[in-house]
Amino acid sequence: MATVAPGAAPLRELTLRGIVLGALITVLFTAANVYLGLKVGLTFATSIPAAVISMAILRMFRDANILENNIVQTIASAAGTLAAIIFVLPGLVIVGWWQGFPYWTTAAVCFVGGTLGVMFSVPLRRALVTGSDLPYPEGVAAAEVLRVGSQSAEGAKENKRGLATILAGSLASAGFAALVAMKLAVGEVGKNFSLGGGSATGFGFGLGTAFIGIGHLVGLTVGLAMFVGVLISWVGLMPILTAALPGGGAMPVDDLVSTVFSTEVRFIGAGAIGIAALWTLLKILGPVLGGIRGSMAASKARGAGELVDITERDLPVSIVAGTILLSLIPIAVLLYMFAQGGPIAANPVPVILASLGFVLVVGAIVAAVTGYMAGLIGASNSPVSGVGILAVIAAALMLAAFFGRSMGENDTAALVAYALFVTAIVFSVATISNDNLQDLKTGQLVGATPWKQQLALVLGVAFGSLIIPPVLDLLNQAFGFAGAANAGANALPAPQAALISALAKGVLGGDLRWDLIGYGAAIGAAVIVVDEVLMKLRKGALPPLAVGIGIYLPMSVTAFVTVGAIIGHFWEKRATRAKNPEFYSRMGILLATGLIVGESLFGVVFAGIVGATGSEAPLAIVGEDFAFAIPIAIVVFVGIIAWMYNRTHASARDA
Repeated sequence: MATVAPGAAPLRELTLRGIVLGALITVLFTAANVYLGLKVGLTFATSIPAAVISMAILRMFRDANILENNIVQTIASAAGTLAAIIFVLPGLVIVGWWQGFPYWTTAAVCFVGGTLGVMFSVPLRRALVTGSDLPYPEGVAAAEVLRVGSQSAEGAKENKRGLATILAGSLASAGFAALVAMKLAVGEVGKNFSLGGGSATGFGFGLGTAFIGIGHLVGLTVGLAMFVGVLISWVGLMPILTAALPGGGAMPVDDLVSTVFSTEVRFIGAGAIGIAALWTLLKILGPVLGGIRGSMAASKARGAGELVDITERDLPVSIVAGTILLSLIPIAVLLYMFAQGGPIAANPVPVILASLGFVLVVGAIVAAVTGYMAGLIGASNSPVSGVGILAVIAAALMLAAFFGRSMGENDTAALVAYALFVTAIVFSVATISNDNLQDLKTGQLVGATPWKQQLALVLGVAFGSLIIPPVLDLLNQAFGFAGAANAGANALPAPQAALISALAKGVLGGDLRWDLIGYGAAIGAAVIVVDEVLMKLRKGALPPLAVGIGIYLPMSVTAFVTVGAIIGHFWEKRATRAKNPEFYSRMGILLATGLIVGESLFGVVFAGIVGATGSEAPLAIVGEDFAFAIPIAIVVFVGIIAWMYNRTHASARDA
């Protein structure tokens, strides 16, 4: 913990240079996460790389300190969480309600929802951070990075190595992505094939360095669970469902596999994800309620005049409550403006009031749930997408209670869009709550002032909100999203947004395949039983949500995530034998981050080039039929991963 000598001035935390640096890191990492989330369906945590970058830069100033660096990583951490709004908002383009992303509307949804997420999580700090034994793996790791970097010259040397590793990984990752853009290498290797009797399946491997980085970060347990989902999907479900599809035998095998996966397998995956998220809610409901009661008791004691240390000073309850209540005004305005042109406009008051209540009640619940899960398994692994699935179904059912399910096509489309818009606000609450408590744990360990961190995260939300709309617009214009009217050959899958919009359409249109959702729920329930038995026997775990994601996402996305998880596992085993195990482990995390950031930022830049030229392949120097694209891709991909891990091993080994 940061300490101050008697009589010395307290360490500065919120500084202009720290805010500016945090803003710059937030903008870069938010852009990277938006692209990654739309392509892969996953985002990465930014706290640790932001802390390393901050310390490497602020060390040039003599009066820089650990608390100032902590503020920088707190601001920048918003990039890894608020960007998850792309799991919902692109659905408005996919269903055809939006053609692009209105700047101020999109920014306002992100900012108001994100600020609500900060406020909802403030009362939970004592319950879930200082008053609990939750591990907070990412928060503890970030605190350790800050301590090491601030205590010694050796720490400064480690920070320089860490920054060099992020940069090297980013350049190598961007280089491979550039080869793919030039058509000298393929980005995916796969094949669909018939099994006889009308059944078919396939395999696919996405050759993206970001997949390896993601796998390293999520860990072996999650990576293997996703692979179990892949096996269920492509070895179990796909052959059965393709054989049962009427007229499937007359379809080309690629069309058959694509149709069955998008219209049937994904909804089974949604059912598995939904039941896993619901199970998580039930498991943690008791501890969360108990923690909130403890927090209220502690707040009452402080109100009685007890002296409170700076490390226990949250934003005042009056500011928290006032901000929550005042935020209802812009939310109501946003909902009213959005509802124009649909059936809600004829009598908006009851629906908007119900929507505000929905945002408050569901927002408070998801703040507690996601905050608890972040403390239990880390912000990166928290089931935010599962929360989104449950939220959109609840929002759609709320609208169905008002209008029924027999509306005309145009009115139904308007209600689907409104359900997505309400869910987007709740999702912003969920993503930031998922991150805030992790940051506060880091602050607790280094002696930071909670209210300053809470204010810093609001600033991070503001910076992220400003950059998300133009990045979304750029990617939409350059590539489009799968299922949308303007989708091009390189359309981004936007998997969660596609699923959430499909669920809203199914509930309000009355044609949701509840049988498929039910099959998925049954599979998820079976996985839950297996997971509970494994944990009780202490034989490992099989996270149900990860299995559901493995069923839902294409194999081309998940296959190398599992490979990355295996690489990360062996890296961590090697770390235990290293001279400095903590630093060795951290260098692996920084390399994984670089592999993600480089490919993602190149994707954003490439989108700009596509948009400027009007060509879907502006960097291509060979044709689509280039004979050596596959062997070049495999050799270069394997070479980059091997070279980068060996290089990082050499850098971390003797530290």
